[in-house]
Amino acid sequence: MATLHPTFITDENGEKLSVVIPIQEYYQLLEDLEELEDIKLYDEAIAANEPSVSMEEAFEWIESKRKEKK
Repeated sequence: MATLHPTFITDENGEKLSVVIPIQEYYQLLEDLEELEDIKLYDEAIAANEPSVSMEEAFEWIESKRKEKK
């Protein structure tokens, strides 16, 4: 997990309103979030316990659908 170096924006009472992080940390957070989403989708697919197809069959199916749209 990324180490964050936030800067907080506060109101006149010291209540935190917003946070600013360096751009590289922001991009790392986006990458981490995308990876977590992939893991979540994988876990959901495994839990569904549905029959699977090989990658080759999936690509063939995708290509056939593309050709149908042309």
